[in-house]
Amino acid sequence: MSNANLTIEKYDMMVHWKEVSRFCAKFLHHQVVQHEAYAAGDLGTSVRKAFLRMDEMMCGKTGQKELALLKAAADYSSINGQNLPESDGQNGQINHWPSEEGIHKGPSSGTTACVAIIRNNQLLVANAGDSRCVICRKGKAHDLSKDHKPELAAEKKRILEAGGYIQYGRVNGSLNLARAIGDMEMKQNKSLPAEKQIVTANPDIVTVELTEDDDFLIVACDGIWDCMSSQQAVDFVKEQLKTEKKLSAVCERVLDRCLAPSSGQEAVIT
Repeated sequence: MSNANLTIEKYDMMVHWKEVSRFCAKFLHHQVVQHEAYAAGDLGTSVRKAFLRMDEMMCGKTGQKELALLKAAADYSSINGQNLPESDGQNGQINHWPSEEGIHKGPSSGTTACVAIIRNNQLLVANAGDSRCVICRKGKAHDLSKDHKPELAAEKKRILEAGGYIQYGRVNGSLNLARAIGDMEMKQNKSLPAEKQIVTANPDIVTVELTEDDDFLIVACDGIWDCMSSQQAVDFVKEQLKTEKKLSAVCERVLDRCLAPSSGQEAVIT
């Protein structure tokens, strides 16, 4: 089996805390390839375990230190326009990350995660939250992920069984999505596994075979999907590609299309 992969990741932080999304961007893909299932050719299992591993890694002194460093780096960059040196994570390649018990329960902030991995002609999409992956096939939009909103039957069932509630479309009256990495205050039921907590990082995984009919993928956060339907986004990108081949410029045009000066919603697209 070839080890040549193309990985596309999108994280959308809740509120204005960016350290959890940066943590995932730094460590998640390394956890995928370090898991024994990856070497055995089971990409789906290795990706699922990597999602859940993010919560484990952030719950302890080592994770707390890393999150603090990432937050400091983000704050420094926003103020000075420069990046701080890399932290101890060595670009995410940590061979041993100790399991720790203690008063630190992990970050109260969180992030969605939508990851697309292409290996040969196979595309795997893993999603936790309301970011979305869409493929353009013969000009038509096909959703490869599901927005994990609290009102969905399966999400509502898990939330209620774990002791949570839904108020005004929000989990426990605060979080407007049912799956996320982080948000550890929603994951404190010690009698339940990670997959059955009020909010879980456990991703839905979809695998499809790519064909010559597939034109492009869009991986974006809810800031885009609140503005455009999947088909509208595909149509818009197709139109832009007629005159612009630089994908970063096309992404900028999508953002310009969606973001109004008065909007407080952050939007991210790949």
